[in-house]
Order: sequence, then structure tokens, then C-alpha cells
Amino acid sequence: MLSQVGKMALVGLAVAMLSQVAVDQAEAGYGGRQYYSSWSYQPSRSYHYTRYYYRPVVSSPTYSYHYCISYPSQPRYVYYYNPSSQQYWGRYDLQGTEGANYSLLAKKDRKKNLEDIPESAFPPPAAMPAIPGSKDGVAIEPIKEKPADEPTDLPATK
Repeated sequence: MLSQVGKMALVGLAVAMLSQVAVDQAEAGYGGRQYYSSWSYQPSRSYHYTRYYYRPVVSSPTYSYHYCISYPSQPRYVYYYNPSSQQYWGRYDLQGTEGANYSLLAKKDRKKNLEDIPESAFPPPAAMPAIPGSKDGVAIEPIKEKPADEPTDLPATK
């Protein structure tokens, strides 16, 4: 049998281990309310993408996601795409002023294909919008890194 001191030591060790797991997850970006996956390259479509994971409600047990897409022909911008509605809904300006980087499209200007959205539809950049579906107004965390150049070591497509 363990003494009272031994039991307390085991409880303390368990708490410390669980705390470290939570810190590791938070540092990796997981476990928080929102995070971005690492960038991937889609060679058949010639763009880079990452997933933006978020919880509309803090207590939500699962994440929702949108895609963030960077086209080599427009390296200044990262476009946000909602896979549920199949629409681009805004873009982040990587060269913009901090705190005024995001252009949120009006609902009428959101389209499935980026080429169907005229440049004039994008309003001047402003603050990041709220997390999609949230009611508390917490803003989307901006992307902290842009995608690397097209990889040179990918296998041939055919």
C-alpha cells in the first residue's frame, strides 16, 4: 500500500504529465480554438493550400475547417475557401499592414471559382473577421507563414 505522501506524489506526477501533453498540443497548434495545418502543394492545380481549423464555440468537441489557398501567380494573397458552401469568401494580404490584412467579400460576390470574382469585388483590407459561425466575435488568427516555393523534388505527374 502507498502512504498518503506516496499517493500525493503520484497525483502530482499525473497532473504534471497531463499538463505537459496540453502544452505540447498547444505548441503544435492543436487543442486550441483555431489553428492552421502545414502547407501542401497540389501539383495538378498548381497551388499551395493549408486547412484553417476552428471551433465556432469554445466547447465544441470537433473542429470545422476551411481551405486557405495560395496561387503562384498571385503570391501576395491567400484566399479563404469554404468547402461546405464551395465559395471563396475573402483573402489575406501577406504584404498588408498588420491589423488591416483581410478583404471580406460581400455575400453576393462569393463564388465557386476565383476567376469569377472581379478584383473590384475585394474591399480594402481591414481587420481579420470573426471565426466562422462564432457568436463571441473572436477574430481569426492570421496566417503566420506563407507557402514555400513549388517543390522541385516531386515525382512526374505521368
